[in-house]
Amino acid sequence: MPFKEKDSWGQFFWRITACHMVTYFIMGLLASTSLDYKSFFGTAILGVYMRPLASPWVAAGPALQVFRGLLFALILWPLRASFLKEKRGWLKLWFLFIGLAILGTAGPAPGSLEGVVYTQLPIATHLRGLPEVVIQTLLFSVAVVFWYRKPAKVWNIIMAILVFLIVLMSLAGVFLR
Repeated sequence: MPFKEKDSWGQFFWRITACHMVTYFIMGLLASTSLDYKSFFGTAILGVYMRPLASPWVAAGPALQVFRGLLFALILWPLRASFLKEKRGWLKLWFLFIGLAILGTAGPAPGSLEGVVYTQLPIATHLRGLPEVVIQTLLFSVAVVFWYRKPAKVWNIIMAILVFLIVLMSLAGVFLR
């Protein structure tokens, strides 16, 4: 397999961040339109919890995911061999995200076990956003492992263009409001 223990931190950070930003943007765009997040986040129950889609912070969100990519890279760096070397490493990485970042969060986030126990949100509200994050983390996990197993210069070029476009669209969303 192309994964080498000596792979650089920079390369790992780039791949984790790019895969996260691209899958986050795609799934966010699909979910916000297909699940009608504009009206959903404007409901009485979520209106005090979520920023409206017209907020400059929401527009900045995709570009700011570089910081989340950094966090993911820092956390996953010591674990990388366990999901990059193994045959179904993408599945191990995905289960890690589902268990720790989606269902097992430390705080009462919607869709998490803590959220179901400690918030007054209806179960339907908890379930509504789960497809977005479950599919996004699946795509992220598959993309990261695939990129390591089938490295090619073309992936760097494609991902660089996509990340650039995401940042550009984010900035346009912030400054053109």
